[in-house]
Amino acid sequence: MAGVTRPAGAFVSRFAPSPTGPLHLGHAYSAILAHDMARAAGGLFLLRMEDTDTERSKYAYEAQIMEDLQWLGLTWDGPVQRQSDHLARYTARLAPLAARGLLYPCSCTRSDIRAALSAPQEGTVHPHYPGTCRGRSMASRQPGDALRLDLAAALAQLPPDLGFTETGAAHAGPHIINPDDAINRIGDVVLSRKGEDIVAYFLASALDDADHGVTHVIRGEDLFDFTPVQVILQHLLGLPTPTYHHHRLIRDDDGKRLAKRDDARALSKYRAEGTTPQDIRRMVGL
Repeated sequence: MAGVTRPAGAFVSRFAPSPTGPLHLGHAYSAILAHDMARAAGGLFLLRMEDTDTERSKYAYEAQIMEDLQWLGLTWDGPVQRQSDHLARYTARLAPLAARGLLYPCSCTRSDIRAALSAPQEGTVHPHYPGTCRGRSMASRQPGDALRLDLAAALAQLPPDLGFTETGAAHAGPHIINPDDAINRIGDVVLSRKGEDIVAYFLASALDDADHGVTHVIRGEDLFDFTPVQVILQHLLGLPTPTYHHHRLIRDDDGKRLAKRDDARALSKYRAEGTTPQDIRRMVGL
């Protein structure tokens, strides 16, 4: 973990926003929770910019994110990590999976592949991949082809009791990954796209959590159903599996999950209106 001394057994959490828009109340809740849990345990809190979407990520948003977090009274340990600085490292970690016959090239529609590379969100359902390109050899990969994980083949190489521990209230307890359920609900996920330096959220996030020594992943419950993908990748790549804590989502008056398009709930607007950090904590139920 560059720039940080991590004591043995330390609790290490992180906040990992994408700098593609301003932070809103939902981000504030997630960041405060991850920060406070780490500080209460005498541990470390890291800040990571998940900026692999180089077209939409902007430095101005990154600067605003850091300003908002500091206004909330949050501090992070070590330098800010940026995924865009490590794209080659992510793709290099795919070589062992290819050597084990677990990857195959995919030339399906560009829009579907780009959508599959981003983090899933509540209310967004990507169609289950039918396996059109499954069976293609790596030697047949062409410029622009994506790489997919052959999930059934991967699960066949993993122990039957593979799972993870969850501490969030909605899903607390141990979870064993059911192979049939994973294949039917998740399918062969895209891990990267050739020629565009695009790496999937699943892969980059799992690698960074391991490389930065994260012991507790604290994030929204909309990502719970996709945790098995990251656990599978962790085991395939010989990485540790952290403890997961999926928290409730902050919703608007209609019960919808807040998104970056909800500028009315941007922290910068609350700040401009004279709202205090203590007010924000009360608004999100902390």
